[in-house]
Amino acid sequence: MSTDTPSPADQLLLDHAHRHGFTVTAKMLEVWRSRRLLPGNISSGGLGRGKGSTSRPAPESFDLVLGLARHGGRGKRPNDVALLLFGEALPVPEQTVRAAFTAAVDTLTVPGDDEPDTDPEHRLDALADHIADAGLTVTLVPARARRIDEGIARLVRATGHTWPPAELAAFDANPGPSTATPKDAALAAATAAINGTMSLEDIGDLLRAMNPTAVANPIASLVETTRKDVPEFADAVLTDDNQLALGPVRDARDHLRDLAATAPLQDLARAWRTAEGVRQWALDLCGRVEEELAAEQLGEAAEEWMNGRYAMAGLAVLSTLKEPDWPPTQHALDTLVLVYQLGEYRRLDRLVPGCQWHLLATEGLMPPPTRELLQDLISRNVPSAGAEVDVRPAS
Repeated sequence: MSTDTPSPADQLLLDHAHRHGFTVTAKMLEVWRSRRLLPGNISSGGLGRGKGSTSRPAPESFDLVLGLARHGGRGKRPNDVALLLFGEALPVPEQTVRAAFTAAVDTLTVPGDDEPDTDPEHRLDALADHIADAGLTVTLVPARARRIDEGIARLVRATGHTWPPAELAAFDANPGPSTATPKDAALAAATAAINGTMSLEDIGDLLRAMNPTAVANPIASLVETTRKDVPEFADAVLTDDNQLALGPVRDARDHLRDLAATAPLQDLARAWRTAEGVRQWALDLCGRVEEELAAEQLGEAAEEWMNGRYAMAGLAVLSTLKEPDWPPTQHALDTLVLVYQLGEYRRLDRLVPGCQWHLLATEGLMPPPTRELLQDLISRNVPSAGAEVDVRPAS
């Protein structure tokens, strides 16, 4: 069909866009359809006596055209547009949405991906050499977080106290500074992507490296001593060589691709909103703490920062600050990781009955939006008032 003369059905969409303040052309409709962002028109049957046939826009096309007019400008990547429309709960074709999530995973590349049949040990050796030669690193503590840490410590010391408190050492079986360097972190991240596993020692060391001013890190200690403290639990979730596996041992990116292809769309949508909420919460917390530091008066925001600095809430803040722009591709990756984490919690719940999920509601342990995502687990076994709780899953 010529794009110069739109069909009556297309003209309905063009007029709809115009009424909402957008200029859309028949050519734009054609391009969006070629990219599977907009469904074709629906045949209404023939007019009879050789007069041809009629068609009408698919019902969802009217909302999609407005979304595409907002997001689908020149130079925009089709996958990014699909993700943005999905994030607005617009009815993008499911195949297009899943392809966009898969494409986001495909952006996670590791040196040696072009030689997938290489012996894993040889590949890891070559990867270590490449990281050392190229000087590749991972930012462990973004500058903004480091400034906040320093500002809080300065004001706490001004009151005659220390931060982080030395008393934390009593809760850490391995107190002391981390030995992990930014290059070590880069190798650990790449290795985890290739193998889908990471040792408890590496996890603990990275947790310590991401809070370098701490004299002790109780959360890192809990990770490092899992095998000794709760051996039955460790046997259920760890490999024989003490590795925490991301599901079946294989490339972690394959797990994410599977989720992109099979996770219910409502789960992806919920996790997308949660990822956005976590980012908004983290940036808001940073801003509020900085206001308190500027006023030389620590308050609720600084307390929230300090409560979460050792836990997943603090890790979420660091992750947010590493992505100042947060393109749709990264939003999609964060979404898939959340879906994966939720699945792992449910797998753990099946493997180890009696996990004390209510502890995830502890203030500062998790970002509030993530806590809300897990509310069905958390609320299942909330202890009665005055009951004692342990920080370990029941074994």
